[in-house]
Amino acid sequence: MAQVSAHSPSPTTAPASSLGAHLADPGPLGLAGFALTTFMLSCFNSGLAPKSAEVVVLSVALFYGGIAQLLAGMWEFAKGNTFGALAFSSYGAFWMAFWYLISHAKDLPTTGTDADKGVGVFLLAWTIFTLYMAVVASRISGALFILFAVLELTFICLTWGKFGGSTSMTKIGGYLGLVTALVAWYASFAGVLNGTAKRVILPTWPR
Repeated sequence: MAQVSAHSPSPTTAPASSLGAHLADPGPLGLAGFALTTFMLSCFNSGLAPKSAEVVVLSVALFYGGIAQLLAGMWEFAKGNTFGALAFSSYGAFWMAFWYLISHAKDLPTTGTDADKGVGVFLLAWTIFTLYMAVVASRISGALFILFAVLELTFICLTWGKFGGSTSMTKIGGYLGLVTALVAWYASFAGVLNGTAKRVILPTWPR
C-alpha cells in the first residue's frame, strides 16, 4: 500500500518484483476507494445522514470500494507487495460482500435480534482480520498503523453495537469510521502527491 512492502525482496522474489516494476503504484487508488466508501457509510452509521437513504452507498461499495480496490490488490500482487495485495484484495471483497448483504437484506431473519447477531458475526470476523493487519502495519509506516488502528476501533464499536443492540455504539463506530476515512484519504493523497513530485512532500513515517 502506498509504496511500501511488507518485507525486503529476496533473490527468489526479485524476478517477480521486476515484472511489476513498470506498473504505477496502485496504493493511492486502493486507499482512495476504501476512504470514500468508508466515509459514505460512516455518515449513515453516525447519524449525520438518514439511515433510510443508506442504499446510495451500494453502488459505490460495489464499484469503487469493491471492484476498484480488488484491482488495486491484484496490481500489488504484480508488484510483489504482499501486504498491499492482501489488504486491498480483502477489503475490496469486504465492500462487495457488504453490497451483497444489503442487497439481500430481505433474506435475513426478521424475528428478534437474529439479523443483528448475524451481521455482528460478519463484523467480528473483520475485526479479527483487521487486528493482525494493524500489527503488521506497525512495521511498515506510521500512517498505515494509524489507519488500521482506528479501523480496528471502528469495527469493535460496530460489532458491539450489533451484538448488544446499541445504537450509541454504532454511532460511535460511525464517527470513528469518518476518522478512518480521513486517515485513508491522507495516505492516498500522500502516495499520489509524493509519487508525482518524485520527493516526499507529505510524510507517511516509514519504518
